[in-house]
Amino acid sequence: MTQRMARWWTAAGLALALASGGAGWAEAQTAAPVAASNGRVAVVDVRRILARSVAGAAAREQLEKDKATMQRQLDAQKTELEKMRDDLEKKGQLLSADARREKQDALERKVRDARRLADDFQAQLQKKENLLLQKVLQDVGGLIQRLGKERGLSLVVEARAGVLYAAADIDLTEDVIKAYDDQTRKAPK
Repeated sequence: MTQRMARWWTAAGLALALASGGAGWAEAQTAAPVAASNGRVAVVDVRRILARSVAGAAAREQLEKDKATMQRQLDAQKTELEKMRDDLEKKGQLLSADARREKQDALERKVRDARRLADDFQAQLQKKENLLLQKVLQDVGGLIQRLGKERGLSLVVEARAGVLYAAADIDLTEDVIKAYDDQTRKAPK
């Protein structure tokens, strides 16, 4: 996993934890007169959920397929550019100044086009990654809230969001993965 993705997962996990915690806080404020908080806390590792869950793996697999397709297109352009550059180097001395300039301009246009294509592909991949992962995180957020309520937890925190220590018995990650995989298998395709 790239460092950029790792930062994104951490930020997404923090946002998820804040959203879950924020909803829990709002509920706790409305329920405060009726019952006091039990103070039970749990942690989840969102990156581990996304890495090990069926849906997370499917999202990663789809992104890798898209990336491979785009890479093949970029490789084809790179081969074409190398062929044009070699042709210009080998035959350039035999061409007139105008013809050489035209070939040089054509090569430069192709290089610019290839760079634009690479940038476009990068933006497309980023957008697809964000959409796929946003859906996964949305599903996981609901599961975390449900599990938290079922277990009577006051707070669920993302494990990488500033948590320095968490005992293994308060880690809900594997339970969330199992619930998410069960939900994914039951979902109509």
